[in-house]
Amino acid sequence: MTAPGRRSSTFTRLLRHGFTDPSAAERLLDGAELSGVRDDPVLLEALGATADPDLALHGLVRLLEAQPDPTARRELLDTVIAAKPLRDRLLGVLGASAALADHLARHPGDWHALVMYEPRDLHPGVEEFERGLAEATDPVLLRVAYRRCLLSIAARDVCGTTDLAETAAELADLATATLRAALAIARTAAPGDAALCRLAVIAMGKCGGHELNYVSDVDVIFVGEAADGADEGKALRSATKLASHLMRICSETTVEGSIWPVDANLRPEGRNGPLVRTLASHLAYYQRWAKTWEFQALLKARPVAGDPELGAEYVAAVEPLVWKAAERENFVADVQKMRRRVVENIPVTEVDRELKLGPGGLRDVEFAVQLLQLVHGRADASLRSGTTLDALQALVAGGYVGRADAVQLDDAYRFLRSMEHRIQLFRLRRTHLVPVEAADLRRLGRSLGLRADPVAELTREWKRHTGVVRRLHEKIFYRPLLDAVAQLASGETRLSPEAARERLVALGYADPAAALRHLEALASGVSRKAAIQRTLLPVLLGWFADSADPDAGLLNFRKVSDALGRTPWYLRLLRDEGAAAENLARVLSAGRLAPDLLMRAPEAVALLGDGDAGGLTPRGRPHLEQEILAAVGRAPGAAQAVTAARGVRRRELFRTAAADIVGSYGTEAQPVEADQGALVDRVGAAVSDLTAATLAGTLRAVVRDGWGESLPTRFAVIGMGRFGGHELGYGSDADVLFVHEPRDGVSEREASEAANKVVSEMRRLLQISSSDPPLLIDAGLRPEGKSGPLVRTLNSYEAYYRRWSLVWEAQALLRAEPVAGDEELGRRFVELVDPLRYPAAGLGDDAVRDIRRLKARMESERMPRGADPKLHTKLGPGGLSDVEWTVQLLQMRHGAEVAGLRTTRTRAALAAAGAAGLIPPEEVATLDEAWVLATRVRNAVMLVRGRAGDTFPSEARELGAVGRYLGYGPGHVGDMLDDYRRTGRRARSVVDELFYAG
Repeated sequence: MTAPGRRSSTFTRLLRHGFTDPSAAERLLDGAELSGVRDDPVLLEALGATADPDLALHGLVRLLEAQPDPTARRELLDTVIAAKPLRDRLLGVLGASAALADHLARHPGDWHALVMYEPRDLHPGVEEFERGLAEATDPVLLRVAYRRCLLSIAARDVCGTTDLAETAAELADLATATLRAALAIARTAAPGDAALCRLAVIAMGKCGGHELNYVSDVDVIFVGEAADGADEGKALRSATKLASHLMRICSETTVEGSIWPVDANLRPEGRNGPLVRTLASHLAYYQRWAKTWEFQALLKARPVAGDPELGAEYVAAVEPLVWKAAERENFVADVQKMRRRVVENIPVTEVDRELKLGPGGLRDVEFAVQLLQLVHGRADASLRSGTTLDALQALVAGGYVGRADAVQLDDAYRFLRSMEHRIQLFRLRRTHLVPVEAADLRRLGRSLGLRADPVAELTREWKRHTGVVRRLHEKIFYRPLLDAVAQLASGETRLSPEAARERLVALGYADPAAALRHLEALASGVSRKAAIQRTLLPVLLGWFADSADPDAGLLNFRKVSDALGRTPWYLRLLRDEGAAAENLARVLSAGRLAPDLLMRAPEAVALLGDGDAGGLTPRGRPHLEQEILAAVGRAPGAAQAVTAARGVRRRELFRTAAADIVGSYGTEAQPVEADQGALVDRVGAAVSDLTAATLAGTLRAVVRDGWGESLPTRFAVIGMGRFGGHELGYGSDADVLFVHEPRDGVSEREASEAANKVVSEMRRLLQISSSDPPLLIDAGLRPEGKSGPLVRTLNSYEAYYRRWSLVWEAQALLRAEPVAGDEELGRRFVELVDPLRYPAAGLGDDAVRDIRRLKARMESERMPRGADPKLHTKLGPGGLSDVEWTVQLLQMRHGAEVAGLRTTRTRAALAAAGAAGLIPPEEVATLDEAWVLATRVRNAVMLVRGRAGDTFPSEARELGAVGRYLGYGPGHVGDMLDDYRRTGRRARSVVDELFYAG
């Protein structure tokens, strides 16, 4: 007897053998069923070797209790003790699967299926499983027979007799036999229907790929034809009845549970399409309507049941279409978009536990392999396997995937699939989520052979393998391209030049030969620089391929790398700072403007990093002025000073453009900016502040060079148009007025000559041809336009506006804001024009008519010949002119009484009009949306083409790049144009009401 407070020796032994509840295990061992063998070391050793000794012991006791009589109980127990093969198989299953333990408790004689194996039983195929299901004549018996066969598969699996691939193949073969048995039951139940039609069942997905899970939907497609002499319509109805009955037989829950759901949603038109189609109907759909993912799914199509000739005809007919899928426009982008959409749809709380669909999960491996198969399988029939691991090995043999990468992917896939299998085996439930309970994780780890610290080891291995997949699943598409040109390692089959070109074309490269030359220049050789490039390029190529112009992205990257390749920090920045490489890829492939700015001073690439030197947040005007004025102060002359100021401007334009591109495209670390208006405001404010700071620096340089510290006249620059409204785009001129006031004791003539000389020199220096973009100053909004003097005194402005000012000039002054020079003079100018732009009595009817007439004439006369008015961002319906003139009319009518309207900014004035009740909120939103969209399009055109434009580009790649900037994926430029027209129409209807009729 055990002394109080001391544990029994049995308790200690049970702990040592892996039991987590030794007390409960002792009670079970002391029970009548096991009393004769409770101390048998063989039994305890065998239980301790299972995934869950407690579960295995409990299952064994239940199985013994379920035996019909003492003789049967004694036979089972004697066999377990004496026969090691049975002992390992039976206890292994009981310790891994509570569901199969339940089955054995309900059907206690089924343990005999595990007693002995003939050689053919070690790796059974469809024929063996069909024999195992042969006596199942109804759905209930079919479920029992299915579980009995599943029991033998699980036994071979947990004992290591079969590996993952063999287990998955056996499960697929059992599914094939089960579908055939279910169809036979359906035919027997409806012989009349069976006689009218030919029906073929095509397995898809993992069943079709011969790599099924323990519990998975079995994806199928049904093909039907009329039997000889039968009416096609009646035959299809009969085939549909048979197919529906087959699905119910497998899917419905009975007293013995269900087998698995049969899913026919991969058929043409999905659940909205007919369940059964003729072969001709299938082909017509695939040739006209099918999407890229449907051809990807057909890669695994395999006839498994029903009419074998019809099934073979189906596969032969669709196979050529599958291998032409890579020729479709935007093929790679479509596949990658489909993968991203799958990840995005995973609940946030589950994404880190998703074995199948999560980042670094099974689907990443499968998508990568399928993508390569579809690209290269056109020319290489050896790649046309529906089984993932077989296809991966074929890709290695053909040189399409590097051997080392393939080994890592193979290992990771096998481990993750094994995890998935053991998770599903426990309850025989369809799940891909890693459990969270410690007991479940312990059982899972032990089932995979991790015994020292199962939970910690499992977590470590799981994370390691998902990390490998995340790192490699896209790289394997690009790395062989580098191996093909770098020519370093020997003894490995390489991607042929033709295969490399095929892959680049599939990625969207228009000039694959040039792309290969760039890759060779970047990655060849044994230098450290080339080695780092070979590490970076597989990732960069993927990001370039995600743009509208991969060729430009790669070419620009080569140019930057040639310029900075010997700079020690450049490649280190891209390698070590997470954001820098992706930001650079986005910027280099988004159009011409940002790369052109970068090429003029490649060291600006440092701005793309996330370290101290990096940062894409635009700098404020005080900071910019401080830097520019300091640079001007250090320069020996005006020309050198303005060159320095323009250099700062170029760098900051690049910073602004890069931030705009990254915010519009999004990156792994930073999602797409949801507030499009905020993007527009940031660009407008940044470019306007930068222009003001550049003018301030140029003014200082010119004054210092010609007059020292003080000009003989006070001088101010007044921003007008978009400049004054803080709404400048990348390609905007700086609309300004120049105002001066002679200092005490200085004659009007001397002051005027000095002021005009300053303006002339500022314009000249800012437009001198150099590596920096020019800053064009436009003074066309001055009194008397181009016929009037460039510079006036404040008194001259006052006299002109008092006597001669027209209503359009008062309207233009709504945007007037001092931007550089004498602050006090600028303030007095604003005080002078405020009564003009915000008249105390509002606008008279004549003035309103003049404004309307002028707008109508402008639209008529200035619309470019041949342009589509509905797509013109400035003059078209709902364009910038429509919104701005409507807002400005409200400002002139109500600005004197509504303080919020006294602003130079369009969106702020529009919001103030809404807040004051002058415009309904929904109309404010409509006008704001249209103005933001038109501004975004103008910015996009400048970024993409490198020159300003008010209409969408006509060239396909440029139009696609504008679409990407605006958030439209490949192949959706038509949607973009339709959305723009629709937005413009809605805004124009509001303008008609507020501007023309109000």
